[in-house]
Amino acid sequence: MKSTEAYWLETVVCSARRGVDARLKRMLEARQELKRRSPGCLKAWVSKSKDGQSMFLVQAVFENEEAWHIASKEILEKLDSRDGGIESLLSGPPLVGIFELPAKDL
Repeated sequence: MKSTEAYWLETVVCSARRGVDARLKRMLEARQELKRRSPGCLKAWVSKSKDGQSMFLVQAVFENEEAWHIASKEILEKLDSRDGGIESLLSGPPLVGIFELPAKDL
């Protein structure tokens, strides 16, 4: 791991439309797996809500902005172009943010 003061933490909270939560989870997991294999991605995961809702927390940690851009481009080119992306499976717009994660906290 390179020495840095802070990493990029990508966070997405989204909900599946009724009846497609298993499919959405598979698609989110495929995207996180591709991120994990991307240079500069330190960790990536998907978590499903514990309260029975079809809500997902999707997060990834990147060394820097460039690593995030590389992973995002790979997803667009390799997955979204093939499967049409996840938007049609969502019950509404996702909550998306990029946060600074101090290296000491990782």
